[in-house]
Amino acid sequence: MLAYQSWNRYPSVRQKADILHWATDVLPDIQQGETLLPYGLGRSYGDVCLNQGGRILDTQNLNHFLHFDRAKGILRCESGVTLAQILSLIIPVGWFLPVTPGTQFITLGGAVANDVHGKNHHCAGNFGHHIRQFELLRSDGSVYLCSPQQNPEWFRATVGGLGLTGLMRWVEFQLIPINNPLIEVETVKFANIDEFFSLSKASAFDYSVAWLDGMAKGKSLGRGLFMQGNHAAPQWNHGYCMKNARKLSVPIDFPGFTLNKLSIKLFNTLYYHKQIKKVSTGLAHYLPFFYPLDGVENWNRIYGAKGFFQYQCVLPYDNPAVIKEMLKTIANSGQASFLGVMKVFGDIQSLGLLSFPRKGFTLALDFRNHGEKTLRLLEALDVMVSANGGVVYPAKDARMSAQHFQQFYPNWEDMLKFIDPHFSSGFWRRVTK
Repeated sequence: MLAYQSWNRYPSVRQKADILHWATDVLPDIQQGETLLPYGLGRSYGDVCLNQGGRILDTQNLNHFLHFDRAKGILRCESGVTLAQILSLIIPVGWFLPVTPGTQFITLGGAVANDVHGKNHHCAGNFGHHIRQFELLRSDGSVYLCSPQQNPEWFRATVGGLGLTGLMRWVEFQLIPINNPLIEVETVKFANIDEFFSLSKASAFDYSVAWLDGMAKGKSLGRGLFMQGNHAAPQWNHGYCMKNARKLSVPIDFPGFTLNKLSIKLFNTLYYHKQIKKVSTGLAHYLPFFYPLDGVENWNRIYGAKGFFQYQCVLPYDNPAVIKEMLKTIANSGQASFLGVMKVFGDIQSLGLLSFPRKGFTLALDFRNHGEKTLRLLEALDVMVSANGGVVYPAKDARMSAQHFQQFYPNWEDMLKFIDPHFSSGFWRRVTK
């Protein structure tokens, strides 16, 4: 069904959908050989949220808030509640998400299943580090209350477990206090990837991320804008509000010729030079700082009807030459887009068996789907990552080989005993065959 697809619109699959209405609903009966998979808003990339030939459990109606301790910042809500809904509740009373990815349009269940990370991993870790407990429903009707102390093995398997251990009914997690919805931001224009390494090492901000020009070469390889910020101080609590800017929308699929090597290079050059000064400082509302692409509805249509691939990997700090080689390979391919991001992961061990973040630099870029040409490029990047102690992110993957996945995630065999026998996904079948 086209209504249930992943954000990159690849692969296109056929699957049946069962809409859940209440967290107390029992799981639907299935035919022999059929499988189930929870589905939130489909904002992951690839087939981690898809179940070709099986059934998906639409969780969007599981959107009820169950308990909010405003004094302690502890929130419990059903797994289909979105981060946007949570932010609307908590920001007016002085709280914020402990970790947030680059979009607010994902469900809480999806945040846990993919153990999402954000711009503050170096000081806050993954979303899983802030979960107090959750309730897990299995297809045999059994229910597990999971926390780091209670059923910890189920907790570890479900956090980052890609929705394969059962259906999360609700999740309780810890928020962080803020004074207002503003971020004090500093943006530094850097000339190449070596300067990025120096900036990231010296940064003392809670949040940091860099936009990279994936088309730059030579002395400008890896140039970009380094954005860092902290939640604003109390004195900015009054007299500032987000302007009601008109939200942009992409109503149709862009024709293939619009996103080409020359247009992307031109955009990247203009975007890099939009900041005249070396360093710019100021106040920003949290929305454009954390979720810049959320301001463009259906931005995935920019890549055309064939969709696109997002590639995200993490590589250890001790071998920056590999990142340079990857950027050279990408630039020489002429396939990189205007959405190139690099962040720092701190030395905070992930809790989930299959969680992606680990200490190092993480690079994420989008690639328009040019078929075999693009697949060959991504496979070449996999080889570099594999040879240098890195891993690729399942939530951003649509084509990783079983060989590479099993090398990147040696805990996958430990995961097998926790997977619900009636749950599966296109991703899991592909990487464990």
